[in-house]
Amino acid sequence: MRLPTTALLLIAALPVALPTAAHALDAQARRGETIARTNCARCHAIGRVGPSPLAEAPPFRELHRRYPVTDLSEALAEGITTGHPTMPEFRLDPDEAQALIAYLQTLER
Repeated sequence: MRLPTTALLLIAALPVALPTAAHALDAQARRGETIARTNCARCHAIGRVGPSPLAEAPPFRELHRRYPVTDLSEALAEGITTGHPTMPEFRLDPDEAQALIAYLQTLER
């Protein structure tokens, strides 16, 4: 069976078109990982394995089991004042908050 020329062109374009959309999300998640490493890794395990340096600070890979991580958007932008007892207050701008959430979502998979 022979594919029509149009189908072949679409198939040939897929490897070029798909990584572009995925790359944008990956870049945002990478930025979120940098934010986590800079602001959170002192207490929280921010990767897929390992314990948190501070026992009462939940590993980021487990946050989605407690609540949808997208619910953190407002708290991150307004300033988280709760969490574990020794958690410092910090505030992210909306783009930083979305990047951190994009990174947290990668840990759900």
